[in-house]
Amino acid sequence: MTPRASRLALAALALALYAALCLAIWLRERRRHRTAADEADALSAVRSGEAPIIVAHASQTGHAESLARETARVLHAAGSAVRLLPLNTLDHAQLARARCTLFVASTYGEGDAPDNAADFWQRCQRAGGAALAHLHYGVLALGDREYARFCGFGQALDHWLRAAGATPLFERIDMDNGDAAALRAWQQGLSLIAQTGPGTAWTGDAPFMPWTLVDRRVINPDSVGAPIVHLSLQAPGMTAWEPGDLAELRIPADPRHPRSYSIASVMQDGRLELLVRVARRPDGSPGLASRWLAEELAVGASVALRLRAHSAFRLGDNATRPILFIGNGTGLAGLRGHLRARAVARTGPSWLVFGERQAAHDFLCEGELRAWLASGALQRLDTAFSRDQPERIYVQHRLDEAAGEVRDWVRRRGGAIYVCGSLNGMAQGVDAALRRILGNDGLAALAREGRYRRDVY
Repeated sequence: MTPRASRLALAALALALYAALCLAIWLRERRRHRTAADEADALSAVRSGEAPIIVAHASQTGHAESLARETARVLHAAGSAVRLLPLNTLDHAQLARARCTLFVASTYGEGDAPDNAADFWQRCQRAGGAALAHLHYGVLALGDREYARFCGFGQALDHWLRAAGATPLFERIDMDNGDAAALRAWQQGLSLIAQTGPGTAWTGDAPFMPWTLVDRRVINPDSVGAPIVHLSLQAPGMTAWEPGDLAELRIPADPRHPRSYSIASVMQDGRLELLVRVARRPDGSPGLASRWLAEELAVGASVALRLRAHSAFRLGDNATRPILFIGNGTGLAGLRGHLRARAVARTGPSWLVFGERQAAHDFLCEGELRAWLASGALQRLDTAFSRDQPERIYVQHRLDEAAGEVRDWVRRRGGAIYVCGSLNGMAQGVDAALRRILGNDGLAALAREGRYRRDVY
């Protein structure tokens, strides 16, 4: 066999082995999704004549949804009829029929409702003094004590329910970043509702596993902003995720408070990739997690990591729709996973609006994006580099400039909108621009249909 033939044979063998690995992971994930779907169907099945316990979640990153699903599973296994649903799909008629309702509520930003609860919360405010004297309820409020309004939305929800005459089954439980003591208190509260025996143990989140850092490089050299590093990590075994999912990491300096990062790669890449900017606190000191990942964690060393499904930012029913992706800075990470998947599958048109400081130093993944644009995998690319001209130009300004095309993309073509990046500034500005372009009711309808999704922080 000639050397060239040998190289081709080895390349074919490597490709076949990689394809077999991807197939094995896909089959495993298919079984997992089927099991999850069967479980969801079982949880939604209500016995004839029995009012269900409603378990409603307000979740932005998927953590509250995961805890709500586990809550529903435990109650269902104990013999209770249960209905699990996102808070936006809960209405007053359902509350009126429920014998009790359990709320697992994250807080978004500084005390706001998560996207999958914002519509419900607006309806609550409009309803005024709703009559819920018949209702018994419990609230597990999720938050982070680093924010001024710790568990703000969960607390506001609890106050609204009390004002409406509802009776708490137990005092509201505030959970700081997955605190184990708060979780035990929630489990104890569940025992007041249903007798949970040995067969209904709380399974909890997936365990953290040691992933290896195999590569790290700065991708915005000479930027006037903080360094952004591209990290590549290798799993200890076969694992899988979907575009839009999150990686949750533990850092040695603060292991009780895991940090979540948007995944910037797809499973077929063989590595999990992140884009991390070194954060700065108000006093100028660097963020513990970002500095450790960007400067201190050695290549070849391991990091405790687990994957978290982020159903609110997955493609789901939007897989074949035209999608307008909007982001700034490291928010490109959460969009890049979707763009990479769509570039391979060619499942639908993609339009990206991306913003940063200067094109010369901050055009993240420029070569990749331009290659997709040239090949037709990306139909349109608009950029907003705020420091490249005297007046500041941001992504929301590009949306205003293309208002007619945005309306056409969404209304006539049935497209969806995905936003990833900073909450303060970018996401707020984008939301305001979209309301100007589509109207408040139009944007609210998109959110209800799952066609307006955000992963912002």
